[in-house]
Amino acid sequence: MTPYPPAQRQDIVEDIHGHRVADPYRWLEDAGGEATTEWLAAQDKLFHKVADALPGRERLRRRLGELLGAGSVGAPVWRGERCFFTRRAADQEHPVLHTVDPDGTERVLVDPMALDPDGTTTLDGWQPDKEGRLLAYKVSTGGDEESLLHVMDVATGERVEGPIDRSRYSSVAWLPGGEAYYYVRRLPARDVPEGEEQYHRRVYLHRVGTEPDTDDVLVFGAGMDKTNYYGVGVSRDGRWLTISSSQGTAPRNDLWIADLAASPPEAPELRAVQEGVDAGTGLHVGRDGRAYVFTDRDAPRSRLCVTDPSDPSYETWRDLIPQDPEAVLTDFAILDSAGPRPTDPGVPPRLDRPVLLAGWTRHAISEITVHDLETGERLGSVPTPGLGSIGGIVERPEGGHEAWFGYTDNVTPSSVMRYDARTGETTPWASAPGTVEVPEIETRQLTYTSRDGTEVRMLVASRPGLSGPRPAILYGYGGFNISLTPAYSASILAWVEAGGVYAIANLRGGSEEGEEWHRAGMRDRKQNVFDDFHAAAERLIADGLTTPARLAISGGSNGGLLVGAALTQRPELYRAVVCSAPLLDMVRYERFGLGQTWNDEYGTADDPEEFGWLIGYSPYHHVHAGTAYPAVLFTTFGSDTRVDPLHARKMCAALQHATASDAPVLLRNEAEVGHAARSVSRSVDLMADTLAFMAAQTGLALPGAEHGDELTDDLITG
Repeated sequence: MTPYPPAQRQDIVEDIHGHRVADPYRWLEDAGGEATTEWLAAQDKLFHKVADALPGRERLRRRLGELLGAGSVGAPVWRGERCFFTRRAADQEHPVLHTVDPDGTERVLVDPMALDPDGTTTLDGWQPDKEGRLLAYKVSTGGDEESLLHVMDVATGERVEGPIDRSRYSSVAWLPGGEAYYYVRRLPARDVPEGEEQYHRRVYLHRVGTEPDTDDVLVFGAGMDKTNYYGVGVSRDGRWLTISSSQGTAPRNDLWIADLAASPPEAPELRAVQEGVDAGTGLHVGRDGRAYVFTDRDAPRSRLCVTDPSDPSYETWRDLIPQDPEAVLTDFAILDSAGPRPTDPGVPPRLDRPVLLAGWTRHAISEITVHDLETGERLGSVPTPGLGSIGGIVERPEGGHEAWFGYTDNVTPSSVMRYDARTGETTPWASAPGTVEVPEIETRQLTYTSRDGTEVRMLVASRPGLSGPRPAILYGYGGFNISLTPAYSASILAWVEAGGVYAIANLRGGSEEGEEWHRAGMRDRKQNVFDDFHAAAERLIADGLTTPARLAISGGSNGGLLVGAALTQRPELYRAVVCSAPLLDMVRYERFGLGQTWNDEYGTADDPEEFGWLIGYSPYHHVHAGTAYPAVLFTTFGSDTRVDPLHARKMCAALQHATASDAPVLLRNEAEVGHAARSVSRSVDLMADTLAFMAAQTGLALPGAEHGDELTDDLITG
């Protein structure tokens, strides 16, 4: 019998807006404290005692490595006849940025492993200048996402300047000629209140080769709220500058435009396109001089409008692609090839008229339609490989008849397709570089009814021909306007190959059905997300696909909050829980990581009414002693600067103290890893541990395991 590591319960009770709120494990907020360090070491020892004995884990790790050996490839970004793209080969830990020169020579530009053989450096973003001669790129180390901005000479591969620090989440907008760019940078710590270093951002004009700390010109953001995020863009001809501003992750933004032909780049005269409006809007000035406005204003499923960039007021917007009653507009590209019509009969003719490609998701499945560029009339559709997900649609900056888009589905690793508007054909442009044997799986979409009568959809994957209740994983996210769409996943394939069922619920809070769907799962309506998740589990059970004793749930980040709420609200419904990088203390979440940027999504504890929403479901505050909780595995990452690992530490201690069941409550803590990007080998280790844990708890017999029994209660007890 192995007891849980001791964890002191402090007598901390605060009065918050008339509510008495206990916080017995506040000491675990101090990551560097001696008590926390000792507790984490004991938790790590306990985790390995259980995890290292999980049946089938090593063979599962090898299989996951094989499935991830497919690699990946990204859609090209064109500058003249030079293209830039990322690719990860089977033996590589991270995607590598390549360029193909006009003569066809392919070269590596940025390889994270060459920068850091330890594998903890990631490529966070990149943007070539308008001529393709210079490349701005961002890297971060150790998972902290504190990006450093560099500029490279593409022809020689030599660094031109950098690093420029405080560039996290910065977009880069080049002016023609490559001599200068607009970018976003945080203010130095000395210029902001203590504890707010992450939030104060400004838009600057930077001239290549100058000193950013002394020579950059402040263009926008002086006096703006500390949590604003900014986006910048410059039209291909260099005439039009756009700047967007959003309050944290709010689903709305302000938007301005400036004519750089009428005012200098250092002091653009910005004119409001949208200000103080509850809508999300972007603007792109096309090669034809028209402004294309992508917006959910008066259109929760989004629409595309056109207007004159010199007078972009709302009254001048004209619908080009109106809102669809079912599908959500996600992307667009313009194909407008020019030049003489070819006379060679073997050469396809140029386009008779410019066309617009519109990307959509219809109940989480992607599609692309073709429209007349002037009128918006639908002309047809773009053939796609299957019922899957499409990445961004890419055109050449100078125009043309070609477009490229990424594609993936449950059995197809990331690939890139090329569409030719002259012939209407779609052909492969690049496939994932690795060769992998993918198991046969069957995926179907179910519609089920949530607690309040709302219809919700769910994708369910399993091996063909299997019947009867099976060990199952239910996965969800439900927040921040993020869609869960079909994608190649080594963990899903490995679970289903072993005989399990894997379900992904398209909960409210996401964007699968547009902005109204998102808002139906945020702030005072967050409980809808949890109700949708419970209803998904009940549907899987009612259909005979699984049972509560064979059902595991999994989620990370906001999805970690989801499964944390699920296990405290309906502990009898689930056998096992994997809760990764979660938010769990919703009373204090704004004090840590990037929490202050999320209060539009969740609400703020500073407001009495909004505090009521948060305390109503905050998982940490709904752990009750004597409850038989399911088995829980928390996974945390020591360098996570988005969601502080303290949430999982406090919740783990609370559950270990409270649970009346023999199901284990474990903490897996990993140092030098951040919230998102990580190396392939670290990803394989994490997936192997979490899947083997859920398999042992739900009775899934993994290949290579001597038996598929649940963990016996002599391994661990509370």
